Amino acid sequence: MVVGSSGPSQFLLTNTILGREEFSKDISCISGSRKNTGELAGRRVAVVNGPNIYDKDMSRAKTRMELRRSKCLCIPGPHAFLVAFDMEKISPNDINTHRLMKKRFGRHCLKHCMVLLAYEGNLEEAALENKVQKTDWHLRELIEKYGGRFHIFSKNCRDRSRDRELLQKLELMVASLGGGYFSSRTFQKAEDYVKKEEKRLRKKRTAEIERAWTDMEKRYVADELYHQRDAYTTNVGVEIRAKAEMDNGWLRTSLARGLGTGVVVGAIMGALVGSIEGPGGMVLYGIIGGAVGGSGGGTAQVAIKHIEDRVVPTARLNFNSIFINRFFAAPRP
Repeated sequence: MVVGSSGPSQFLLTNTILGREEFSKDISCISGSRKNTGELAGRRVAVVNGPNIYDKDMSRAKTRMELRRSKCLCIPGPHAFLVAFDMEKISPNDINTHRLMKKRFGRHCLKHCMVLLAYEGNLEEAALENKVQKTDWHLRELIEKYGGRFHIFSKNCRDRSRDRELLQKLELMVASLGGGYFSSRTFQKAEDYVKKEEKRLRKKRTAEIERAWTDMEKRYVADELYHQRDAYTTNVGVEIRAKAEMDNGWLRTSLARGLGTGVVVGAIMGALVGSIEGPGGMVLYGIIGGAVGGSGGGTAQVAIKHIEDRVVPTARLNFNSIFINRFFAAPRP
């Protein structure tokens, strides 16, 4: 899973890993999670991107749903979190990204993280390493949060000179953790929902699959029949899995909750505005407010949280494969 704090770094990294321009060079954020496959130094890999971790333009409901979707896309769990930054543009948010990583993915996820620093130009490898480890204190401060693991990559996705080195670093990190992937209760929950959706979709297509098999029996015999049937079954399975990862009960529940909250809050706010017009206005504006609120459920949830923050004392919160401050004040939870 590739994670970015802000800007285009995570998408440039995905381009670099895959060796192609999957994302345009000027893209700095995406609204939905995506999974792409390709090769890194001859190794088949899947790369999952979600919206930037500090994206201010997304509602909480949308952020929550895309976080769930990104987990569904990499079940049973990622071997590594690659946390991408621009080497020349490290911000206070960047320095504290590890806090949000632990909150969103689990407190042990940092063991599976590696910092990836994007650079532009023709600096020698030795000069880049020296910049990170000796010259720029903020870069040292950043990578220390992730156990000192880092790799430098070029913003030019066609430069594949360091692919082998990146793969070796990743393999070493994964091996040091026993060779397994990262998991947590929410990743397990994501896997359960995806499997449940796969079962539902497969049952829905039972008649179609049986017709296809019957047709094959008329056209092929012996080994060729088995080959065609296996190929068809595999393709159907891949298609069903892809659909289940992108849309399942867990994601639909998240969306419905956001819409429901929006309807209620919209109706209340509409009624309050309509009260100026009298009883009739309360009814009319309540209906309008409910409709508008339903379309922006995520924004409504943010409004509710804002109201709660103003009337409830601030509580003290404890936020309990191989990649993903004392100088800056930590952001308030």
